[in-house]
Amino acid sequence: MQAVSTTQSVNSSIIRPSKPRLNQLTRFAIRCVYRSDSVQFPNGIGSSRADWQSSCAILSSKVFSQDQDSGDKSTPSSASDHLAAAVNGTKTSIDLNLFPIDKNNKPQPPSQPPPQKPLTITDLSPAPKHGSRLRVAYQGVPGAYSEAAAGKAYANCEAIPCDQFEVAFQAVELWIADRAVLPVENSLGGSIHRNYDLLLRHRLHIVGEVQLPVHHCLLALPGVRKEYLTRVISHPQALSQCEHTLTKLGLNVTREAFDDTAAAAEYIATNNLRDTAAIASARAAELYGLQILADGIQDDSCNVTRFVMLAREPIIPRTDRPFKTSIVFANDKGMSVLFKVLSAFAFRNISLTKIESRPHRNRPIRLVDDANVGTAKHFEYMFYVDFEASMAEVRAQNALAEVQEFTSFLRVLGSYPMDMTPWCPSRGD
Repeated sequence: MQAVSTTQSVNSSIIRPSKPRLNQLTRFAIRCVYRSDSVQFPNGIGSSRADWQSSCAILSSKVFSQDQDSGDKSTPSSASDHLAAAVNGTKTSIDLNLFPIDKNNKPQPPSQPPPQKPLTITDLSPAPKHGSRLRVAYQGVPGAYSEAAAGKAYANCEAIPCDQFEVAFQAVELWIADRAVLPVENSLGGSIHRNYDLLLRHRLHIVGEVQLPVHHCLLALPGVRKEYLTRVISHPQALSQCEHTLTKLGLNVTREAFDDTAAAAEYIATNNLRDTAAIASARAAELYGLQILADGIQDDSCNVTRFVMLAREPIIPRTDRPFKTSIVFANDKGMSVLFKVLSAFAFRNISLTKIESRPHRNRPIRLVDDANVGTAKHFEYMFYVDFEASMAEVRAQNALAEVQEFTSFLRVLGSYPMDMTPWCPSRGD
């Protein structure tokens, strides 16, 4: 366990490791193995923990060197790039059949690259080809809500903890994990903007979604009473979601932010802090030997987080069950065409479930010359939109064809089944 140093700030302090930051992938490899015995990896990665860590470091260095060497050189496009060109181009007469379905079973022309084999809709969590259990990366430590979401999305999977969101993306890209389950929005806290930015930066595909009720508990060491507490630590979102309940409990404590809810519980158990409590899940209390001082302390019982499942390959869209499609687009003329873009869905009776704007990093400000008032400066944005339709439907394809006429950039992040499982807000499982 790394030593951590507390900060003096009450509301905005973040408890971070005091040791120097290591390479993300190297730290990821260290955090993924908790057993001291030899671990067998059936994919030929290595026969021991040290071998696996060395392999991870080699993979990371190779990817970094390839990115540096590539520069602006043109490289042959892969099959995934060939599919992505159908939505990232600028021609209006482009083929929007994003996921190739050969109804006539005709052979592909020899000049075209062979399409990658997608996943099937009937089984969203097939066993990996190397014969082991499905490996699912998530951000946090064991006991985090993301681990519970990974277990709900893929039953009996091997959950792989990662200390950062981007490490989870890299784990899938480097074949260390088969899937990643990451949060994108919460019913109380709103969007997790970091993951929206990472969805655009990386080339993974959304293959599903899962909604998880968030059930917070107040945890402390055994024998500790609430009257002895002087501070409460947890993730900033968890602290804000339990603010009123903590006041009602009569706790005169300082509230300090931590990187993760389960990591806060682990920190208390490791350092034997008897004056500190954590806001985390009941599973975190079981894993780290803490007692539950108060159960269900979230201010709103209807507190749910939406997670997306990411994979290297897309799945084939179908029309036999409700589907959702996620896209991101931008326009050279700013937000003036946003109404025209949204009307493409409204005219076809396609419901939007999410719209999110993020700053355009490559061109953050647009200048508009006006002789009367001088030069106007406007912020540029990327727009993320989720809508209820499958890319196998003609109306969805026609909608994107019309959207492409008004946008300079358009990318489909994924077309995937909606989470239709029943949900009871009073339960935390």
